[in-house]
Amino acid sequence: MKSKKPLSIKQTVFLIFLGVMVLTLVGIGTMVYTRWTASAMKTTDDISNTIGLSLQNQLGSFMSIPWQINETSHTIIEQQVIDMSSDVQRDRFFVSVLSSFAPYVYSFSYGSSEGHYYGARRNAQGSVEIMRNDEQTGGRSWYYSVTPDLRIAQKIFDAGTFDPRTRPWYKAVEQSGAASFSPVYKHFVMDDMSISAAWPIYNQDNVLQGVLGTHVLLTHIGEYLARAVSPSGGQAVVIERKTGLLVANSLGMKNFSSAADGTFQRLHISALPNKAFAQAFEAGQGSTFQGYQVSMLPLTLSGVDWLVLCAIPNDILFSEVRNTIIITIFLALLAMLAGLFLYNIVAGYLMHPLDQLLEVSKALSEGDLSRRTHLSREDEIGSISSSMNNVADTMQNLINTLESQVKERTEALHENKEQLELLLNSTAEGIYGIDLEGICTFCNQSAVTILGYESQEHIVGKQVHALIHHSHRGGKPRPISECKIFHAIHEGRGIAAEDEVFWRADGTSFVVSYHAYPQIRSGNVVGGVVSFMDITQRRQKEDQIAFLGSHDPLTGLFNRRHFEEQFRLLNKDEYLPLSLIFADLNGLKLTNDIFGHKEGDRLLCQAAEILKQACRGGDVVARIGGDEFILLLPNTNAEQTRQAIYQIRQSIAKTPFETIKCSISLGFDTKTTPDMTLEEIMANAENAMYKDKISNRKHVQHTMLVNLQEKLFARNPKEKEHSKAVGRLSSRLGSALRLTEAEIVTLEKAALVHDIGKISVSEELFAKKVLTDHEYATMQQHAVVGYRILNLFEDTLVLAEVVYSHHERWDGKGYPRGLQGNRIPLLARIIAIAEVYDRVLTDAEGDEHQRTQKARTVIHEGAGTQFDPDLASLFLALLEQEQSNSHNL
Repeated sequence: MKSKKPLSIKQTVFLIFLGVMVLTLVGIGTMVYTRWTASAMKTTDDISNTIGLSLQNQLGSFMSIPWQINETSHTIIEQQVIDMSSDVQRDRFFVSVLSSFAPYVYSFSYGSSEGHYYGARRNAQGSVEIMRNDEQTGGRSWYYSVTPDLRIAQKIFDAGTFDPRTRPWYKAVEQSGAASFSPVYKHFVMDDMSISAAWPIYNQDNVLQGVLGTHVLLTHIGEYLARAVSPSGGQAVVIERKTGLLVANSLGMKNFSSAADGTFQRLHISALPNKAFAQAFEAGQGSTFQGYQVSMLPLTLSGVDWLVLCAIPNDILFSEVRNTIIITIFLALLAMLAGLFLYNIVAGYLMHPLDQLLEVSKALSEGDLSRRTHLSREDEIGSISSSMNNVADTMQNLINTLESQVKERTEALHENKEQLELLLNSTAEGIYGIDLEGICTFCNQSAVTILGYESQEHIVGKQVHALIHHSHRGGKPRPISECKIFHAIHEGRGIAAEDEVFWRADGTSFVVSYHAYPQIRSGNVVGGVVSFMDITQRRQKEDQIAFLGSHDPLTGLFNRRHFEEQFRLLNKDEYLPLSLIFADLNGLKLTNDIFGHKEGDRLLCQAAEILKQACRGGDVVARIGGDEFILLLPNTNAEQTRQAIYQIRQSIAKTPFETIKCSISLGFDTKTTPDMTLEEIMANAENAMYKDKISNRKHVQHTMLVNLQEKLFARNPKEKEHSKAVGRLSSRLGSALRLTEAEIVTLEKAALVHDIGKISVSEELFAKKVLTDHEYATMQQHAVVGYRILNLFEDTLVLAEVVYSHHERWDGKGYPRGLQGNRIPLLARIIAIAEVYDRVLTDAEGDEHQRTQKARTVIHEGAGTQFDPDLASLFLALLEQEQSNSHNL
């Protein structure tokens, strides 16, 4: 039988190359495609959940604005701070409140139990208009434009007959007797759906006088949804949980339909073109539907029970990369085929001279040392041919001059050894060799340097394990029987590690990355070679990166992502009861606005340190937002959590803050059963926190305002006496003008805080007598700062506009807005006269009479330019009258 011809080298290499390339392409391509697909789906799910959670939080904040407007304003009306029977006061109140909030608040109104309707709204162009509906309008809703001083101008629209008592928002409060959001309803004027935050107004006998309503058009929610999901190519809708009826959507379509006869019909979620939303609603949970990853989160408020659904397309990450992978595989196959073709041509050219080499090698093996190859090329085969000729020459020389050849070989061996030593000493890695007993046989200079020895003699010949690998990181002895390097070399295998330490000559350790390989001679292990590097700095950078990935860079607390990871780890029965505290720092915005974000950051760090000190070893504290923190307390029941909250409040109260006295709002919930979710207990804790914030709002705001005044007066004691004097002078002038009692009270309060904005002025600037233009511009900002401060507190809202305008001039050359004449609020004009009079009276030189005359002269000369001429004349007349009465006595 004829034996099968063996494969040639060329054929063997070709087949091996082909097989390796095919297996590599198939294996790597399959692995990359599979792993990416799984990663893309998980990432899409994370994106959907993240956007959905963000929408839930933002919509909660969106809906809180109208609620806060009512909450702040109903007290003003019930306590009759605003005289609702006064058209001017009422119009100014509604216009100023509506103008202070975001444009998506459509209108702010009051419907009385008699059917009257008053308020302010934004028209289609965004301008504020005054609304009236009473006996003067014949029971019809008339809309008026607004003058610059917030008074009624001309009538611009008649909306027809309207009775607020028939509206859903009025009925909702009338039936429940408490503040609530109304059901979704068709707006009376606009072609849109609306929802209203409604609040009952009672008299002293607890009889319903009317309902205060803040109204939002749902189109604004749809526009917000569209902006939030458009970057990801997704879609979002808000529906009622029980009915599935649409509240808002990002698709640009209406949430209702109107028939030709004027009837109004809301649309169900099933009417959406994207059926993924309807399927998710029917399933009752988020998942993958119709090629979308859908998340579904609840939004629950008083009178509101909604679901927020966010759908992200699954191919948002997959389509482009899938095309790229296909193109890459196609190009790789083309490259492989081209390589194989080129290999076949080149290999044929290169392998042809091997036949001659085979013939010559056969002759040499038979003892014919005279045969030589023909040197036709200078490539590797030419080198082999040359080497074979040299071998033949050498063999002849060895035979002829054996002793001389032995001497030359010995010298060459010595030279090679020196080259090897030079090579080893040139490497950055430490390298040493050991025998089977663990004795060092050689080491390079890098090993000596890294280990802190003076020379190689201190290492070579020593037991290496006892010298540099004898102990664990903490100092616990490591016997040689536990040495991974020693065992691996004896077993004839390589090993690598980056979780151990080597020890230096001075007794210190360092984190090491090492590789150990056995030395094998004639099939037997005779020793090993170890290379190593000091990776201490690299490990520190890795630890730093890991820290930044899980911590808030400002406070050093855990961030939201790490908090959620910790919750998953602690979300086990063994850690029940599991309590969660939601904390919100009061006063951060005020600190940032007045003292700058640097002081705000310092305030956050102080609060973070207090929260950390309140935690035990296994507790988790994280910063999840600008001024929001979360504490996670495993094995902690409700009573223990209340005690922790008490300790936090005590620590906050005792902490000396550098800017203003701040406080913290806290709420908690405790997970007692396994079926409670993170979202549920977070929502409960956050709601409890908001209840705490609301119940203590007035006390917190009063404390902050008093604290600001005390700091201002402590820095400049003259300001305290000045404020009191301005208050007395303003009250006298207000009484002479026959202002109402409520107006005089407002005037006195505004006078006492008219310079509250100077808290932002540095002590150095206060002390200067002459100011540069830049310093004077800085000082002028105190009116703006005071306006911002007073707008933050509900009890001082009515004072903000007065303080904002007390440096305006009658001729329009004042600041900050350059108002002129009667456009300046009356109370501000009064304070302007009293403020300047007291400043001159206090700062002028001379005796009391001279200073008094100087102050009166300034008021007299400023009449008609700086001051209201009528008020200035009346003020000077009052001073004359008081002086005359004093002389008569």
